[in-house]
Formats: sequence, C-alpha cells, structure tokens
Amino acid sequence: MIARSPSETFSRRLDHYRSSVDRRLALALDDHRIPPQLKQAIEYSVLGPGKRVRPLLTYATGELFGIEQPPLDAIAAAIELVHAYSLVHDDLPAMDNDDLRRGRPTTHRAFGEAIAILAGDGLQALAFEILCCDRSLADRPQQQIRVITWLARAAGPAGMVGGQTLDIGAEGRKLEEPALEDIHRRKTGALIKAAVMMPAELIGATSASWDLLERFSTDLGILFQIRDDLLEVEQNTETLGKNAASDSINQKSTYPSVLGVTAARERADMLHARAVAALDGMGPQAASLRWVTDYIRGRSS
Repeated sequence: MIARSPSETFSRRLDHYRSSVDRRLALALDDHRIPPQLKQAIEYSVLGPGKRVRPLLTYATGELFGIEQPPLDAIAAAIELVHAYSLVHDDLPAMDNDDLRRGRPTTHRAFGEAIAILAGDGLQALAFEILCCDRSLADRPQQQIRVITWLARAAGPAGMVGGQTLDIGAEGRKLEEPALEDIHRRKTGALIKAAVMMPAELIGATSASWDLLERFSTDLGILFQIRDDLLEVEQNTETLGKNAASDSINQKSTYPSVLGVTAARERADMLHARAVAALDGMGPQAASLRWVTDYIRGRSS
C-alpha cells in the first residue's frame, strides 16, 4: 500500500490507483500472440477513458483492511476487464445497439460487430487468466479460489449475464420496482459487490465485518444504478459520453420512469444513508469506502 496519513482523503490517491490498474491492464495485453486487430479492439475497449469506479472500490476495501497492493492490482484489473467486456457486448446491435461510449464510437462501430464480439470474449477470458496466474494471489491458493469464484458468479448466468437477460426480456414493459431491482442487483450490482468482497476474501474478515460489507455493497450497487438512470434524465449525450436517450429508445424501465424522478432521488438518498451507516460500523478505517460512496452518489457524468 502507498503511505498515507489518517487525515489524508482518498481523493489524493486516485491518480495513483488509476495508474496502477491501467499498468496492470496494459501488462495483461502485452502479448505478441494476440492478433493485431483483436489487440487493437481490446485496448480500445479497456484502456480508453474511464472512471475506474470498480477498481477504486477494490483499492478502498484494501485500505480498510490494510492489504498490500499487488493482489489488489490483479483483482482491480480483472474487475475492470469484465466490466469492459460487458459494455462492449451491451452496446452491440443485438443488445442496446448504441453508437457512443465514453465520448467516442462504440467498439462495434470502430472495429465491426464480429471483432467487437471477439474482443468482449477476450476481455472476459483475460480477467480470469490474471486471477489464475498472478503470483501474489498464487501465494494464498485458498483465498485465490474464493476470489475467482466471486468474479465467476458475479459475471455469470445468475449474476450480470442473468441480469442482462432479464433486462432484454423486459423491454417494452413497465416493471414494478421489485422486478427492476432484481435486474440491477444482477446486471450492475453483482460486479460492484464483487469489487468489494473479493479483496475481503484475502484477509478472512470477521463475520461482523463481512455482514456489514455485504449490506454496504448490495445497497451501493442499486445506488449506482439509480444515479446512472438519473443522469440520463439530468444530462445530455455530450456530457455523459453515451446516448442519453438509449433507455427510452429501447423502451426500458428505469428508476425515474418507474418511481418518478423525485422518488428516484429519494430512494438514492436512502440507499446512500444505509450504505454509509454500514461503513460507520467499521470505524474510521472505512473512510476511503465512504469517499467512493459519496463520489458515486454525487457524480455528474
């Protein structure tokens, strides 16, 4: 871990952590065996502009427990690779059919649909290769297995992919809030939860801390989604870097459309308060996770 004083805010370390995960991602892609066109598409998808929110959650959890940085770098990179893969596939014509992501053409618009599908496949496989081969994780094989299992379940058919399936099936229908929440606990929340719980596996957290982290990360996943939905109402395409009308075009239920804008904001405030209350149970060491939680609640793009 990098040195820090108790009063230093997590914001002072953002550049360090974002650079760390970017270096680890670049290292994973430094393989001459990858065909050039595929490598270019993968790099375009994962090394471009991004906030790295999920890796920041991993590093903040690492700070909570005083975990050394090398295994956190591996977990953060794996999480970001799976996230990038999900975006590439979400944007495809068969899914959301979006043309813009992070302020530039989506991967299938830049490289063609076939290469985009293969890039997404490659990103997912690389995530698990990192977790399987990282030396700092291999030194603790039992924890390594549990870390890999978290990511597999979060990304798999009961998690993110299952949520994407339910999301597609719900197009054109106005959902009730419980059904909407079920979709996003899987599609968005599962990977956010994994970003928090995977590093916690490295230190054998107490049952009390484990329960608090599970409550926190579950609420944070839905908070993230509500804020994402609200941004499509509050901001324009240029600010967001993606099509602000995408959900409307695809006739998807969102928290503002189901609850109304005001009620969606109130629900976000309630989830934020609950998430912070869970962190309060872990004392001042959770300050970095509180910072990321506030950042998610207040983000404007």
